[in-house]
Amino acid sequence: MHHKVYLIDVTNRDGVQTSRILLPKLSKTMLNVYLDEMGFYQSEIGFPTLKHEVNYINANLELVASGAIKRIHLEGWCRAIPEDIELTFKNCPSIRHLNISMSTSDVMLQGKFQGRKTWKDIIDSLEKSVKIAKELGVETLGVNAEDASRTELNRLIEFVLAGKEAGADRFRYCDTLGADDPITIYERIKALALATKFPVEMHCHNDLGMAEAVSVAGAQGVIEAGIDAYINTTVNGYGERAGNCDLVSTILALKFSHGLKDKIPLDEHVDLKKAWKIAKYASYAFNLPIPINQPGVGANAFAHESGIHADGALKDRRSYELYDPEDVGRGEPELLETGRIITTGEYGGIKGFRYVYDKLGIHFHDDNEARKILELVQYANLHTQKPLTDDELRLIASHPDIVRKVLTVNL
Repeated sequence: MHHKVYLIDVTNRDGVQTSRILLPKLSKTMLNVYLDEMGFYQSEIGFPTLKHEVNYINANLELVASGAIKRIHLEGWCRAIPEDIELTFKNCPSIRHLNISMSTSDVMLQGKFQGRKTWKDIIDSLEKSVKIAKELGVETLGVNAEDASRTELNRLIEFVLAGKEAGADRFRYCDTLGADDPITIYERIKALALATKFPVEMHCHNDLGMAEAVSVAGAQGVIEAGIDAYINTTVNGYGERAGNCDLVSTILALKFSHGLKDKIPLDEHVDLKKAWKIAKYASYAFNLPIPINQPGVGANAFAHESGIHADGALKDRRSYELYDPEDVGRGEPELLETGRIITTGEYGGIKGFRYVYDKLGIHFHDDNEARKILELVQYANLHTQKPLTDDELRLIASHPDIVRKVLTVNL
């Protein structure tokens, strides 16, 4: 059996923790839909212990039950304490995938907990939380060591084995401050995987500009130890401080790096051709431009001006392009309407609304049927504070009751 790298996107949990930005619940839902279409193994959808996340999470679980989200695991995140596990299932009884987290480094034990928790307390809380989660119905459970990169290896091994023995399914190694380097993490993660024989999930931040390199190096260590590896990504690298491991860059590295593409098999379900679509949508939803030099999806990723480069690319684009625009879903001209434009939104009327939906191939029997969706579209536009995309409009028309739940909060 060949072991593989599986991708778990954490945009909807870690990405949205980026300071100074917000992401509407409808946009988070669309990212889950797109990640599912892209073949990702799992999406970390948010915090089931937070009141303002509960309706959104439950609504997304309903999209899974309805078949609108087909394959991806929708996974919640909470602390590895029994109270959080119990509250998670009180708020979201249908949740079946969970990652639970506990700080493990001496720096955090002393700094965050101020002497209130010992190492034994950490292990005890982890074991109790895993057992409770499994008893309440979790199917896949990851145990996270926050600040793993500053935690002694022997302690990490103890943490992993405690979670494994209690019934967990994966261990998440968190390079919380982005302090690791590719060589050190490769050696460290391989030693950890060999000692525990347990799947390892790489969660790396970009404070030193090496999040993707560190993630794939760690995954290589896991694969070489004979175990499945997981890499956490965010769309366009969004995340706290300098961001997280970028989704597109990571896939490109695994598929096109000369030293990696034959050593670290990527989950065959991942469809890189969806990259352009999800990157553009996330940029629009977060209201953050994609840097022009962003790998694969930046405006200059396939741009050539230097005479030598332009000449070489025109003769054989492989001279100066490692992969093709089509590989990431680019290459077709994008046309914008420049004449009469009819939109629908917060203040839209029934005629314009039906015109927009007719163009999408969605037709209503009469105005009364259309008005039920129009009211929801108006509310969704108010919720996102920007024009709704075609896919958002399609989702609203196809699953109005579920979208209504996404847009509401119970306090």
